[in-house]
Amino acid sequence: MRRALRPIAAALAALGFAVPALAAGNLNAVLESEVVFLDPHQTTANITRTFNFMVFDTLFAMDSRGAIQPQMVGATTISDDKLTYAFTLRDGLVFHDGAPVTASDVVASLKRWMPRDALGRMLAAATASLEATSAKVVTLTLKEPFPLVLQVLGKPNAIVPFIVPARLTEGPADQKITEMTGSGPFLFRKEEWRAGDRMVLDRNPAYVARAEKPDFLAGGKRVKIDRITLKVIPDVSTAASALIAGEIDYLQYVPFDWIDRLKKARDIKLMALGGLDQFQGNFRLNHAHPPFNDPAIRQVLWNLVDQKAILEAIGIPPEFRLDQCASFWMCGTPLESKAGAEAFRFDIEAAKAALKKTAYKGEKVVFMELPSSPTSMNPALVLVDAMRKAGFTVDEQGMDWGTLLQRRVKKDTWSMFAVYSNGVDMSNPLTHFYIAANCAEFAGWSCEPAMKPLMADFVKAPDDAARKAVADRIQALAYANAPSVMWGQFTVPTGYRTTLSGLVESSFPMFWEVEKK
Repeated sequence: MRRALRPIAAALAALGFAVPALAAGNLNAVLESEVVFLDPHQTTANITRTFNFMVFDTLFAMDSRGAIQPQMVGATTISDDKLTYAFTLRDGLVFHDGAPVTASDVVASLKRWMPRDALGRMLAAATASLEATSAKVVTLTLKEPFPLVLQVLGKPNAIVPFIVPARLTEGPADQKITEMTGSGPFLFRKEEWRAGDRMVLDRNPAYVARAEKPDFLAGGKRVKIDRITLKVIPDVSTAASALIAGEIDYLQYVPFDWIDRLKKARDIKLMALGGLDQFQGNFRLNHAHPPFNDPAIRQVLWNLVDQKAILEAIGIPPEFRLDQCASFWMCGTPLESKAGAEAFRFDIEAAKAALKKTAYKGEKVVFMELPSSPTSMNPALVLVDAMRKAGFTVDEQGMDWGTLLQRRVKKDTWSMFAVYSNGVDMSNPLTHFYIAANCAEFAGWSCEPAMKPLMADFVKAPDDAARKAVADRIQALAYANAPSVMWGQFTVPTGYRTTLSGLVESSFPMFWEVEKK
């Protein structure tokens, strides 16, 4: 039909008539950054996770309520003693090279993923055996009950247990996968990949979607467009201009200083999200170096963070932020908690009095700052002002993100920095960067010995209510230890053109169900 219309369109154009572009089913998008690392089991980078959710698939997936639903699995059988899980793959699963997805592929994928992921290692430690007991049945036998089996297999947190062909897992343990052959709803066109310019994904015509409606990462993933071109536009203002001009259809992260312009622009919508889809900002503290090796000095910071002032300083409008959230596990999520939160109260005079009672003698607080990122820089500027008023000596050191990453691995060169993370990653003790890394070799080196048994209790909790109770205890201990201090919960809005419909509203870019006029 489109081919037949082209001569007519050309004739009208020749006569001087304005002719709207013919829809080709192609979508142009700019994501948070360029996709550089592709291996689904090799990195925690969010952009790699986004790419992998389009190309690969998972056994289970999280819905918008945080519940885990079957994805590649058609049926699950659990023994009465909770030690044996049998997963039967659903019909129609095929890799992009035409080979059927088998239980052997699943076993090989999980065995490759487990040692690379913190929760994967927990599951591996509880596993007696993992084997393909038939072409479509995977049997997991545990040494002891592990109530979070489905939550771990369906977690959206990087590193995600994506399923790949078994043949790609062969070779040395550190060998990267370079062939992106998945079984997901999109095909990666390697021959059209241009580093620094674009990446192309085509609809997978062989993909059989689940019957359920799409719900976050769960449910049916019916692709209704022919092609996605992921364009690389590093400058966010240039990307926002391209959205207004119609050169792109979707911009994952809209710069805050462009929100008003985009609201007024024709044919543009902004996506405001809450709960799991928001971000959590944190000030990460260095527990290995003075002055924040002293818990009493760390505690003072709970009286110096004014979340509303910080979010306003960034320029985040009210509809895209929460003025106050004291939950380590995010507000508006299943594990939202107030435990220990009475410590979190902005009061400079109280902070000044508390600091005088500590052993602080004016030691320099080295604050690593990112001038190129207002979303990280402005929180730092607001807190530094409050810290100086309370009596801290602060040394502000500006740098780029790459330098900060290099500096933060050294225990004696910094005190703190501001950062923000996806809410899906921060909404659970087992995946929260600064809680889950307790007593680990992770920048900040926070270590509270009493946390370890609590984390074990969380893993062993028999149900959601029991896990919630343990999460409250973990948060209360975190308030006392202060591995980080939250500076705010907010949305980085997504912008898209009104020619798109059917977008799943999420901080994860999802292009199944999308149609383009």
